Amino acid sequence: MPRAVFPNRILPYALLAPQVAITLVFFYWPASQALYQSTLRQDPFGLKTRFVGLENFEAVLSDPSYLNAIETTLIFSLATAALAMALALLFASAAEKVIAGKGLYRTLMIWPYAVAPAVAGLLWLFMFNPTMGTFAYILRRSGIPWDPLLDGNQAMLLVIFAAAWKQISYNFLFFVAAMQSIPRSLIEAAAIDGARSTKRFWTIVFPLIAPTTFFLLVVNTVYAFFDTFGIIDAVTAGGPAKATETLVYKVYNDGFVNLDLGGSAAQSVILMAIVIALTAIQFRYVERKVHYG
Repeated sequence: MPRAVFPNRILPYALLAPQVAITLVFFYWPASQALYQSTLRQDPFGLKTRFVGLENFEAVLSDPSYLNAIETTLIFSLATAALAMALALLFASAAEKVIAGKGLYRTLMIWPYAVAPAVAGLLWLFMFNPTMGTFAYILRRSGIPWDPLLDGNQAMLLVIFAAAWKQISYNFLFFVAAMQSIPRSLIEAAAIDGARSTKRFWTIVFPLIAPTTFFLLVVNTVYAFFDTFGIIDAVTAGGPAKATETLVYKVYNDGFVNLDLGGSAAQSVILMAIVIALTAIQFRYVERKVHYG
């Protein structure tokens, strides 16, 4: 394999400098500031600051509302990732079977990803608003007392569906690309041997797209933890009665609304540690079942 040779020793570092600068400025510097601020206690106006060490972490971890936010986040994240990936895989499989209008079908499936999270949340809020939503009216006529503004379980279902709908297009793109890379000869040989479409999918297609599935599992986990803030803020604002207050929304609520800057910084550090731990667990145990051909 030919090796790249740089005649100038400074050139490789010059090419890497922009990316290194962006990483330092937009990741390591904010992370270090959050870690530093988590050890401080200050008034809302920043006039008085006192070093308190790990007291903010102790207060956060002993707060029942924070423990409730952890439980809410786990339920929300697992449900959102599972629903978004399952539906995307189903639609990608259906797209491979479409003969006429396949390009149009794929384009329509991709469009929702261009919608901003807050706009996606408002769309679902309008559709399921208990006073003027079309689908809310259909549910009430069907005998279902629908009111996510008062019922915490219904509010959780609404934000899960809204967040999953926003992410389906992203997953759909990767699943379609992965399926297109599978040699058609393998599927045709299985069909000749008498294997039905369901058998071919679980024995040939799904194992071969395992690397893509694992990648999307990590991406969807991070998405559910961080990128769903706009949807939750637009749909429920963490309510009712904190039923949909996830960890990332609690960081915002305590820091920007209640002005507990030290506690909010401590929560952001804990949230970052949780996501890093979950990602490490996924790579440590889930990746064992992934075969990279």
